[in-house]
Amino acid sequence: MIDDFATGPGAAQNLSAVEEAVRKAAAAEVLPRFRQLAAHEIVEKNGPHDLVTVADRLAEEHLTASLTALLPGSVVVGEEAVHADPGILDALRGDAPVWIVDPVDGTRQFVHGDPGFATLVALAHRGELLASWTYGPALDLMAVAVRGGGAQLNGEPLHCGSPDPDALLEIATSHPDFTSLEEDTAFARLVVTGVAPRPCGSAGLEYLQVAQGALGAVAFGWENPWDHAAGLLLVAEAGGASGTVAGEPFRLAGGNALPFTAARDEATARRVLGLLKGSDLGSERGGDPGGDPGGAPLA
Repeated sequence: MIDDFATGPGAAQNLSAVEEAVRKAAAAEVLPRFRQLAAHEIVEKNGPHDLVTVADRLAEEHLTASLTALLPGSVVVGEEAVHADPGILDALRGDAPVWIVDPVDGTRQFVHGDPGFATLVALAHRGELLASWTYGPALDLMAVAVRGGGAQLNGEPLHCGSPDPDALLEIATSHPDFTSLEEDTAFARLVVTGVAPRPCGSAGLEYLQVAQGALGAVAFGWENPWDHAAGLLLVAEAGGASGTVAGEPFRLAGGNALPFTAARDEATARRVLGLLKGSDLGSERGGDPGGDPGGAPLA
């Protein structure tokens, strides 16, 4: 059974093999090109802020080969493959186990020589997240989460904890270069006393900060699964909560009510969702915006 891959008798060996595959892909295709990219190795996809590099493409090819070899019958939904063929996303609704891959999350940071980028991998089956790997190769960070098994960073347990109710609540949000007018309106509602929204960097590393208890929450207006799958499981297994403005868990296959949030605890998630919806209750710590934000379990 697919669940046995992550939680069965041989799970520790399997998880270790995936971690090694992630490290090898980054070592072979990403790190050698960090701060070494030539101009012709950087291409715009959908505009000047949406970039892809040769490192993205080659790292995804590397991971596709190694991950499917580790789990025969599995398929890969990768950012670059989906860009070439959107039909690949249909695998998220199928019966085969799916590796969800973002080879270089934070490509803009990578291109500009900023170490704040990550390689993200998650394993899902029938819409359920089973395990995830968040690797910051230039920062020497490896976070691993297993459904029902907790989360770790460099081998040490991760716990979100609850924010100090009197402290400023910092929230990383969708970068304004990628938001619509409607999303800008929703995120503008976060600008209230006691809350400090800021544009996000690498989504994967922002989720890691929530799992570490270093960031109160994230709030995003797009649903690309490769950006969110690894981080959502990481936050959940570290004790956090997440949900959409419809009060529903985030669905990997799409069709979510947006924006959505992932936060250090359920009370914070409810507060953020209330603000995003424009609910008066959102300004109250722990206020209920009218639905369970999906802190457990994730869909």
